[in-house]
Amino acid sequence: MSKSLGALWRDRFELDNRALEGESPDPAVEKLLAHRTQRLYTDDPVPAAVLDTLIAAALSAATKSDLQQLSMIRIRDRALRERIGALLPGMPWIVQAPEFFVVCGDNRRIRRVCELRGLDYANDTMDAVLNATIDAAIAMQQLVCAAEIMGLGCCHISHVRDHVDAIAEMLAIPDHVFPISGLCVGYPAREGFVSVRLSPSATIHTDRYDDRGLAEEIDGYDRRRDGRYSIPAGKYKHADRFGTPEFYGWSEDKARQMAVDDGRTMRAYLEKAGFALG
Repeated sequence: MSKSLGALWRDRFELDNRALEGESPDPAVEKLLAHRTQRLYTDDPVPAAVLDTLIAAALSAATKSDLQQLSMIRIRDRALRERIGALLPGMPWIVQAPEFFVVCGDNRRIRRVCELRGLDYANDTMDAVLNATIDAAIAMQQLVCAAEIMGLGCCHISHVRDHVDAIAEMLAIPDHVFPISGLCVGYPAREGFVSVRLSPSATIHTDRYDDRGLAEEIDGYDRRRDGRYSIPAGKYKHADRFGTPEFYGWSEDKARQMAVDDGRTMRAYLEKAGFALG
């Protein structure tokens, strides 16, 4: 049964919005507001026509200056998929999902276009990385939105960047191309859950940036989110280093995550791949 916009708002933020109570959303908008990550899939394959539609949706996304600086590598070879999955054993859905892509920022193609037309590429700046990253991210998310409208589910795998050198070698990724994420696609085997997000008042600013109320916003968010789902003690990050507090909310979890250096593999990879990052 379709939910009202007010109910969808409450699901997402654990807050009421009287202006939206009783308002009926467009079905596509309802899918967007009810987004949930899916990590368990049925064995049903994604039909070719559906997959082509998803790819068309991805490639219909906005792109910086019409440069179209993205590539997506569909991993069909089962052994290759298992090799990627072996790098991330805590994410079995990489292997289990009917479809898996590695989404890349691609600055190589436009460089080759310049070469084909007898011109020198003259934009070796940090923007080359940012523009390709944004193109790839927008296209990937547009694919996800289309997939959810069509009854599929997805899971982004940012951790491919933790193993970027190994994955780049497996997939023969050349210079000036870089993975930004993996993407699982398939028909969900269960409903999944809606993750409670920071309130709009914490993230939407008017006319100027203002985070003077951040401490109160974060405290309220921690409590609302904990009311929906309490992080069990067994999942406290780095408990041996930071201990076990009386209350462990989202902010404690994410602060601990960011307090430990996960490494700097991407900068080294990008420099090796020929990007000027100075």
